[in-house]
Amino acid sequence: MSAVAGQPTKNAWGGGTSPYNVSWGKMYMWFFLVSDAFTFSSLILAYGVMRHRFSEIWPVADDVFTHFPFVEGHVPLAYVGLMTFILIMSSVTMVLAVDAGHRRDKKAVATWMFWTIIGGFLFLGSQAWEWYHFIKGTPQGAYIHMDGTVGRPKVDEKTHVVDMNTLLLPGNKEIKGAEAEAFKAKSEHFHGANLVKNEYGHPLFADFFFFITGFHGFHVFSGVVINIIIYFNVLNGVYARRGHYEQVEKTGLYWHFVDLVWVFVFTFFYLV
Repeated sequence: MSAVAGQPTKNAWGGGTSPYNVSWGKMYMWFFLVSDAFTFSSLILAYGVMRHRFSEIWPVADDVFTHFPFVEGHVPLAYVGLMTFILIMSSVTMVLAVDAGHRRDKKAVATWMFWTIIGGFLFLGSQAWEWYHFIKGTPQGAYIHMDGTVGRPKVDEKTHVVDMNTLLLPGNKEIKGAEAEAFKAKSEHFHGANLVKNEYGHPLFADFFFFITGFHGFHVFSGVVINIIIYFNVLNGVYARRGHYEQVEKTGLYWHFVDLVWVFVFTFFYLV
């Protein structure tokens, strides 16, 4: 029967099964994720442009992120790799939680949501640890010249012995003796990095590091908070009474997005 003129029909779709077959909640989650992907893409693109522009003086990630808990010496990117593994595994537990929701298995959903939350906390703690060491810097520090050039004391790659009398300038140019002393005389001895100064090289490297990883960390923190809320709702039987666990699935979409973004950040910021 056709609708009375001027009155809306109860079901706007009248052509059989909807081609999308998704709820409005999932659809709006996808809208949000796509728009958020544009934001992260813009940040990574801007990072790439600046890195190309200042390629000669841009810090190398292998020389910056070398710390690993309870391990002496330099272990390039090992801890960042561990962080990545933790986040990927938390995405796996989220997949298992969503699958359990499809089977209406309340206990399994709660179990896998719990481990997803633990993975999120571990990642956030690891990121805080990484930020701490990046801000603190190396024991030897670096000399930031009045023209912005950074001279770092030479460190033997095998023995890790620091030679404070020899400085490495951008382009692996090495100066020592009177030339090095003259450079130091017009420089500020600085440790670590902030939004203005960076012992590892160009300050834009630190700016992008804090903004991109911080923005992603905020997403992870938000996801952990949401997961905790969903977790307690599962324990209280909210979704069991509704007859479905779609809210877990929508949260899973967000968590997988956060995981995927970190893969791109890890690739373009740390590896390339």
